[in-house]
Amino acid sequence: MSTENTNNLEISHESTLFAEPILNVGNFTITNSLIMSWITVAILVTFFMLVGKAVKGGKNKKTKQAAPTGIQNLFEILLEQALNMADSVTGDRKKTIKFLPIVFALFLFILVSNWMGLLPGVGTIGFVETGEHGKVFVPLLRGATADLNTTLAIGLFSIVMSHILGVIAVGAWNHFNKFVNFKAILEIPKKIKKDPTILMVNPIKIFVGLIEIVGEIAKVASLSLRLFGNIFAGEVLIASMMALSAFILPLPFMFLEIIVGIVQALVFSILTLAFMSIATTAEEH
Repeated sequence: MSTENTNNLEISHESTLFAEPILNVGNFTITNSLIMSWITVAILVTFFMLVGKAVKGGKNKKTKQAAPTGIQNLFEILLEQALNMADSVTGDRKKTIKFLPIVFALFLFILVSNWMGLLPGVGTIGFVETGEHGKVFVPLLRGATADLNTTLAIGLFSIVMSHILGVIAVGAWNHFNKFVNFKAILEIPKKIKKDPTILMVNPIKIFVGLIEIVGEIAKVASLSLRLFGNIFAGEVLIASMMALSAFILPLPFMFLEIIVGIVQALVFSILTLAFMSIATTAEEH
């Protein structure tokens, strides 16, 4: 917690796990991290619209195909590397082509959100309001991924999307039986005469399915808390360094956070891709 004395009035600001509310529109509360999420989406949409126009504008009149430019060549290289990396996770180019648009969109959103939290003014420009414990400084902007609500929402989206893709790929019945194994229950009276060991094997299958349910909840917690913890800790560290010295001292830590932002976006995306690949694989005997 940092404090500042202005005209004998103590103004405090405490780093919180959740974003601070900025504005209420009816029953809808707009927080500082939500504003940053909107800004991140607006930046990404605007950027790719401009890139799309540039690609259309560079079409060859004879072949009617896009003539690659510098930035297009760069993105083609990045996309090719992303496809190869995704192939190493899915083991199937068809799966990669299906999943990569979702996973790559998540990667870009998380990456830009992580870096946006390092911009000047984020966390330092805001307003003062009177709370229960006196004057409190509320930042107008806060890094989206430094808010547990945002990372939890992204984690839920990733896991829910993996189940949706799993239902589409293997069917609702087969996918549901990975968790609540009705197949194993129904097989017992049919096969008990031919194979008495089924009384020992199938209850284990049922128990394993229940463990899978716990595992899915753990996946959400793992994805959201890992991303939030790293970004939030980085922002607190930089704020502490800036409190000691506003110049030079925070620079190495900001450079470190740039690298951490890339790594965390990559880890989140690869794990999401792995979960999608597993969910769309039929359960073998």
